[in-house]
Amino acid sequence: MRSKLVLAVGLALLASACNKKAEGQTVAVVNGEEITAAELNAELGSAKLPQGADKNQIRARLLQSMIDRRLLAQQAKTDGLDKTPEFLNRQRKATEDLLISMLAARQIDTAQLPANSEIERFQASHPWMFAQREQWNLEQLRFALPSDAGLRAKMDQAKSLEELSKTLTDAGVTFTRQKNRLDTAVIPQSIYGQLATLSAGEPFIIPVGDQAVASVVVSRESAALTGERARPIAVAAMRREQAAKLMQNRLSSLRQTAKIEYKEGYAPPKK
Repeated sequence: MRSKLVLAVGLALLASACNKKAEGQTVAVVNGEEITAAELNAELGSAKLPQGADKNQIRARLLQSMIDRRLLAQQAKTDGLDKTPEFLNRQRKATEDLLISMLAARQIDTAQLPANSEIERFQASHPWMFAQREQWNLEQLRFALPSDAGLRAKMDQAKSLEELSKTLTDAGVTFTRQKNRLDTAVIPQSIYGQLATLSAGEPFIIPVGDQAVASVVVSRESAALTGERARPIAVAAMRREQAAKLMQNRLSSLRQTAKIEYKEGYAPPKK
């Protein structure tokens, strides 16, 4: 009797899936899986629409893209990829990243708006973002970051991009040349202080994963941001900083009350 009941329930669920229709809040059904208007609107909201774009046409294209994704995801499940350890680990990380970003966004949304005097102090203490903001035109070399400590020391001693390129060439390190622009407003305070003291033409090297980018500022253009245009940007930056501090405080509190056990050999080193 029990096996018949289970079979009956399974058949009922299968029939229910097959009977789903694209109506109401459901804009499409793909092999029994619904795509809702809320999902489509979320995609539309995150899309960067050009000025005067036809939203109906874009909505139609986005829906087709969502259907394609759903079909490929269904095929991946058919192949059993959703049961693999790699998928489960990456899914867990993606879920954690999403939850953390939503928690941070909530902190920003609920953060208290700063007073005018606080905004003015923030702008004064971050001149490279506001009154002294600049656009830097850069000449760059991009290359694989060497692991040899001696070669890295020679790279640090280079006083020009040409001197650095010779050092890399002599060491057999291939590189590519490129041009770029850098807005000083995006440079962290700790790094800006170092870059501001560089001599003219002196390169600075920034690791990017297993790569490195060496840059030289060849020209600077003023892009000062003051007055009413600066206020909303300053407020947004202040709220991000405030949210980051709140998140760090929350994390410290959670660590104090959490029960964390380590396998032998995996515990952090004692201070």
